[in-house]
Amino acid sequence: MSSPAQDSPVGCVGRVTSAGAIRPDRTGEVMVSIRGGVEAFFARDADNGSIEPYEEIVVVDYTPPRTVLVTRLNEVP
Repeated sequence: MSSPAQDSPVGCVGRVTSAGAIRPDRTGEVMVSIRGGVEAFFARDADNGSIEPYEEIVVVDYTPPRTVLVTRLNEVP
């Protein structure tokens, strides 16, 4: 059985899907590596900017059931 920490995608890495570009005030789609697999989530940029398809991201916040707040992987301090 998984723990709540394992169920949260915060800190997990993923990639924006080919059709899921994230734009200001628009929800996109990302595939996130979690629980030994890869799962799709709706995504918004943490800075309300744009993230292009195929860019790597990291999840910084999570709103159940399937929405995440992300930033580009290379922008994480």
